[in-house]
Amino acid sequence: MFGTGERRRMSIDFDPLSIDSRALVVSDPALNPVGGNSPFPREDVQQRLHDTSVGSVFSNSKKLEDDLQQLGEKIKHHEDNVSYLKTLRNKLEDSIVDMQVAIGKHHATLFKEENEKAAYVESEKETIQHIMKYEKSAAALLCKIKSEAQFIDHLLTKDVVGVVATLGKVDDANLSRILSEYLGLETMLAVVCKSSEGVKTLEAYTRDGLINKGSGIHEFAASMGRHLDGRFDVICLENLRPYAGGLIADDPQRRLNLLKPRLMNGETPPGFLGFAVNMVKIDNSNLHCISKSGYTLRETLFYNLFLNLQVYNSREEMLNAQSCIATGAVSLDGGLIKRPGIFTLGHHRGDIDVKFPCDSEKFVQSANYFELENRLKETKWKKDRALEDMQREQELLDHAKFKYETKKKEFVRFLAESSSYLTQVGRVSTPR
Repeated sequence: MFGTGERRRMSIDFDPLSIDSRALVVSDPALNPVGGNSPFPREDVQQRLHDTSVGSVFSNSKKLEDDLQQLGEKIKHHEDNVSYLKTLRNKLEDSIVDMQVAIGKHHATLFKEENEKAAYVESEKETIQHIMKYEKSAAALLCKIKSEAQFIDHLLTKDVVGVVATLGKVDDANLSRILSEYLGLETMLAVVCKSSEGVKTLEAYTRDGLINKGSGIHEFAASMGRHLDGRFDVICLENLRPYAGGLIADDPQRRLNLLKPRLMNGETPPGFLGFAVNMVKIDNSNLHCISKSGYTLRETLFYNLFLNLQVYNSREEMLNAQSCIATGAVSLDGGLIKRPGIFTLGHHRGDIDVKFPCDSEKFVQSANYFELENRLKETKWKKDRALEDMQREQELLDHAKFKYETKKKEFVRFLAESSSYLTQVGRVSTPR
C-alpha cells in the first residue's frame, strides 16, 4: 500500500506535457515513415500508404459506377412506364372514338317508330330500281339475270359476285350519298367477278380483236332486245392487291384493323367517324372468304375502292384534320377531298342516283344505349387518369435523366483527377 505522500508525489510527477511525442511516433512503426527505430524498411511504409490511396480511388470509382447504374435502371423503369401509358392512352382514345361514332350515328334514330324500318328495307329495292333504269348497262342486265328465276343458273352469273352498289349497305343516308359521289357512277355500276375466268365469260373477242357480239353478256343483251351502250367496268377480285393488315378481333363484320389518324398532340381529330371501308356493312353471304385467295370482300373490293378514306361529321372538322389525311376524306355534310391537296367544291349535282342502300338493322338497341354512354364516360375517365400518370412519369423520367447527366459529369471529372493523382503517387512510390 502506498501512503498519502507517495500518492501525492505520483500525481505531481505524472505530467502529460512532459511525455516525449517522438517516442510515441517511434512506438508505431506503421505511422513512422522516416524509419528511426522502426523495424520496417522505408519502402514498405511507402507501399502501405500507396496501397491505401489507390484503394480509396477505386472504392470511390466503384461507388460512382453503382450510382450511375442505379440511375440508369430508374430511367429505364420510367421510360417503360411512359411507353405503356402512351399505348394505353391510344387504346382508350380509339375506344372513345368508336363509342362516340356508335352513339353519334344512331342517336337520332334510336327511339324512332318501328315503321321506319320498312322505309329502310325499301332502300335496297330502290337501289336495284335505279340500276335497272340504266337498261343499256351491264349492271342492269346482270341484275335482271340475278332477279329472275328463269336465269338463275345462267352461265354469266357463275363467277359474278354482283354490282358494286348492291354489295354493301350503310346506316346513314348522307353517308350513302357522299360515298357514292366519291366513287362515281361508273364504279357504282361496276360488275364484280371472283376470277379472270369470270371476266372472260362476260366478253369474248374475234381473231381480229373485235368484240364477239354472239357470246357473253352481249349475246344476252341481244336476246333481250337490247345492246350494251359504251364501255363498262369489271372488277376482278383475283387481281386486286388485298389489305395486308389484320382484322379487328371478335368483330362480326370482320372490319379492318386500321390505325386511326392522330394529330400532333396524339389525339384523334375531332369529328372523325371512322374509315369508309369499315363503315360499309356486308351481307353474311359475302362476309367471309369470297375470293379464290381466301380474302373477304372488305379486304379486296372495298379496300381497293376506298383505301384509308376517312369520314368526318362536318366539312370544317375534315379541313381542320388535313395533316392527318393520307389518301382522302369525306364529310357527311358534303365535304370531299379525293386526294391530299385536291378539294372538290360546289354543290352536289345530284346526278348519281345509284347509291348504297341503307341498312335495315339498327346498330344498337335502346336497351343497351345507356350502357354504352356509361362505358363512354368511364373510358374517358380512364384516359384522363392515364394522361395524368403519363405526365407524372415523364416528370420523373426527366428528373432521373438530369441526375444521371450530373452524376456522369462528376464521374468523368473524378476519373480525370484520380488518373492524375495515381500517376503522381506512382512516381513517388517508384524506387529510384
